[in-house]
Amino acid sequence: MQLIELRNHLDTLLDAPRFKDYCPNGLQVEGRPEVARVLCGVTASQALLDRAVAGGHDAVFVHHGLFWKGEDGRVTGFRRRRLRALLVNDINLFAYHLPLDVHPELGNNAQLGRRMGWQGEGRFADQDLGWIGRPRDPGQCAQAIAGALAQTLGRAPLLVGDGQRAVHRVAWCTGGAQGYFEQAILAGADLYVSGEISEQTVHLARESGVPYIAAGHHATERYGAQAIAAYLVDELGLQAEFVDLDNPV
Repeated sequence: MQLIELRNHLDTLLDAPRFKDYCPNGLQVEGRPEVARVLCGVTASQALLDRAVAGGHDAVFVHHGLFWKGEDGRVTGFRRRRLRALLVNDINLFAYHLPLDVHPELGNNAQLGRRMGWQGEGRFADQDLGWIGRPRDPGQCAQAIAGALAQTLGRAPLLVGDGQRAVHRVAWCTGGAQGYFEQAILAGADLYVSGEISEQTVHLARESGVPYIAAGHHATERYGAQAIAAYLVDELGLQAEFVDLDNPV
């Protein structure tokens, strides 16, 4: 498949142009003009890029790319090593941050909800990033949902606040979306689930009566890139695979 064709297809599929983001979405590093093999992962780490080189991949697709607003723009140290791996080996790098969170079928939120049996019925927060809807078993307590998350994600989450609260409306936003907790409460959530937690999150959970679950940034954002890998195979006929590199958060 021609690189430009794949780029245009992914930009359209994920509606990349409409998002105000902390990074450039789409093709971040240009490599060879034809793409047959794609390696998908969560983050463009050196370990993932080395896998791409060793596997003879033409492109890498990630949620967390190489370039972020506010970071040091000098190409030194680990930034030089990562870019060198791509440029020397003529490998393309695609990165989609918020577009991959939001997509109604392939996105991180959609995929987490599907695995947990949550039915998304509405959106909230900036750019409709947060999801809200019904849990698998309405009325189940927050502590039981934390246990189900542990089984699904293979990682014990952190629950703060009233673990015995009955949950009829669950809100969630994967990754580092603890800043949307108050908006989730205003949207009518009985429980909010995200990846990370901040110091002030604990106080808001206790004072509002709405419990909060921090289930892990990496742990909650593995599924979008995995879904993209399956899409590339099934819909575009490419050779694509997802690699889940160990990350405890």
